[in-house]
Amino acid sequence: MADIYGEGNFQYKFVDDWIKLPDGMKLLECPGVAVDAEDRVFILTRGEHPIMVFDRDGNFIRSFGEGLFSDNRTHGLYYSPADGTLLAADDGIHTIQKFTPDGEKVMEIGERNHPSPRWSGQPFNRPTSAAIRHSNGDIYISDGYGNSKIHVYSSDGEYKFSWGEPGIDAGQFIRPHNIVFDDQERVYVVDRECHRIQIFDPEGNFLTMWSNIHRPDSMVLWQDHVYIGELNGMGGVDDAPGLGHRVSIYDLDGNRVCMFGDKDEGEGPGQFIAPHGIAVDSHGDIYVAEVSFTIRGSHMDPPRELRSFSKYERVW
Repeated sequence: MADIYGEGNFQYKFVDDWIKLPDGMKLLECPGVAVDAEDRVFILTRGEHPIMVFDRDGNFIRSFGEGLFSDNRTHGLYYSPADGTLLAADDGIHTIQKFTPDGEKVMEIGERNHPSPRWSGQPFNRPTSAAIRHSNGDIYISDGYGNSKIHVYSSDGEYKFSWGEPGIDAGQFIRPHNIVFDDQERVYVVDRECHRIQIFDPEGNFLTMWSNIHRPDSMVLWQDHVYIGELNGMGGVDDAPGLGHRVSIYDLDGNRVCMFGDKDEGEGPGQFIAPHGIAVDSHGDIYVAEVSFTIRGSHMDPPRELRSFSKYERVW
């Protein structure tokens, strides 16, 4: 029997060779992943085909987004159950693009290749992700690498308001990196370099925080739990065992109910290098996207593509 990863009611087995790429295609690496209502898997890559679509068994369906993104800084991908669209963040061109599942571009927020001044608080300087508020379609954007803000836009792309500033106190951010809503429309923001998730009401009022989560990079809410991808260690300790490169699962009260990922990074079953995106399908299976080339592969001699995507099937 295959090795089982996880704990308690959350146990998984690694699906070997899940992804089936057409000849000549490659991922390079995968900063984001999302699953739609039909369990189609959308993978954001940093290769020649920015968004690839697969069925639940890993069979390639199509790609889209060619020519619409930066060469190597696609960043976050979000599927909206409210309207069935996808939001793709690109911190290289400083915009958020909205697509239908068929790949039709329907909106772009931000002035392409014209970032706001660094730390100005104005949209955008290297935005990281976006999510849609279910009740009214407002778009919430985490911004990101050159700002410490959450910006809110209407469903038709009109700016509404922002909150946040650099710092480590409640309501401040060092690097807001990913954003989701729960069914009560509370706003969850991963504040990566503060090792925490902060939770707000839709107007940006601080509610609570969950701390001691190692460099949370991404999260997705499925049913009544939040699934989190944790990045590896920072500069100077980025090769230390047990610092991140794992998946953790929390209930909505902030209690960790599961964690898996070998203490040493790697490409084997149960191992990760640099989790950066995470998604869950209707069966409870987990998809993990990694920026393995940026973190490790690009520094090898010669540089090489490492595994950057994996599926873990839930064992019920």
